[in-house]
Amino acid sequence: MNDTPGWASPGSSDSNEPERGDSPQAPPPPPAPQDAAPNWSKQQPPPNQWSAPAGGGWGSPPPPPPQPGPGWGGAPGGWQSASWGRPPAAKPGVIPLRPLGVGEILDGAVSTMRAHWRVVLGISLAVALVTQAVLVVLQGLFLNENSDFNQVQKDPNATSGEILRSAGGALAGSGIAALISLLAMIFATAMLTMVISRAVLGRPVTTGEAWRDSRPQLLRLLGLTLLLPLIALLIIAAGTVPGIVIIALGGTGGGIALAVIGGLAAAVVAIWLSVRWSLASPALMLEKQGVITSMKRSMKLVRGAWWRILGIQLLAWLLVTIVSGIIQTPFTLIAGAVSGDGVTSFMSQDANLGWTFLIVTAIGGVIGTAITLPISAGVTALLYMDQRIRREALDIELARAAGLPGYGDTRTPDRTTHES
Repeated sequence: MNDTPGWASPGSSDSNEPERGDSPQAPPPPPAPQDAAPNWSKQQPPPNQWSAPAGGGWGSPPPPPPQPGPGWGGAPGGWQSASWGRPPAAKPGVIPLRPLGVGEILDGAVSTMRAHWRVVLGISLAVALVTQAVLVVLQGLFLNENSDFNQVQKDPNATSGEILRSAGGALAGSGIAALISLLAMIFATAMLTMVISRAVLGRPVTTGEAWRDSRPQLLRLLGLTLLLPLIALLIIAAGTVPGIVIIALGGTGGGIALAVIGGLAAAVVAIWLSVRWSLASPALMLEKQGVITSMKRSMKLVRGAWWRILGIQLLAWLLVTIVSGIIQTPFTLIAGAVSGDGVTSFMSQDANLGWTFLIVTAIGGVIGTAITLPISAGVTALLYMDQRIRREALDIELARAAGLPGYGDTRTPDRTTHES
């Protein structure tokens, strides 16, 4: 039996099933019921506890046992190539209600965009417009050659007070832009998670419903989003501080080596924890948990699947990066041709970016963000659901919530739902 509660076959037992295709000299099996076919398996699932969900439910009458014939091995006296067929899983929405493969997780995120494109694109477009508008203003004010910041930095006669004031203004602008972008991303992640939770059940959702469902958790999601990178920075700082202290005391060689080794070790720990906490956001939104509780839930769900979670997230990040680059590159080339600034100006240290160049590239950024943001949010939410299906039989609860026939009050010993 699989110890993982979300993936044990209903009605399975602890004993090992004898191998199929026993030789004729094997001990005879116990007498089979009169309506059972000869050569039927020696051990059967307990009666009325397991049946194929034909018609959409686990409570449907069990199918008649298959008869031996062509394709079953052909040899009298035992099964040689027979196997239990896995019935198709119910699929009320964008994913089948069973443990998901990598392709099904990515396909589920894209299918959510297709099924609820008005709501999904409306949310992602609003977020993309806000973030790109802020970035355009920031770049136009602080990255142009004629901006106050660049003029002061290039002036050899500038006083220290002028340099500090210009640098402070640039940092303040960057901080405001980062804060607005962070709030917009939290808003989008929260609402898209609620849209995906409805899409899994095959239910329609409006922007207003997604907002009402996500609004109570926004402050907690903000706290979680700020806390996780802060913990990572503190871990990396703790790994490098001893080396820095030794450098300050005069031990340059040993201090540098200790700082590098400590920083690398701390970075590994930070990455490990980041993956363990990567499902905290959907846990917080869908289970209505607090910040610390959602982090504990994520660690529990990721336990034993760390490499799989990391691989899927890296694949999703690579996909999003490629799609975003494909969309952004033509707009960057068009912007360079229209504005006359050119791509080399954008890449140079002394950037002289006109408003035309910034606006055209921002249009590409809006389109790219509107397409890739739902994919990122969808992969994270579906990874969370997949882990709960594997560990906690969430598929049965989702089937009941979707109103599928045959899932009313069915309970099986090995597929018990663990309440959050």
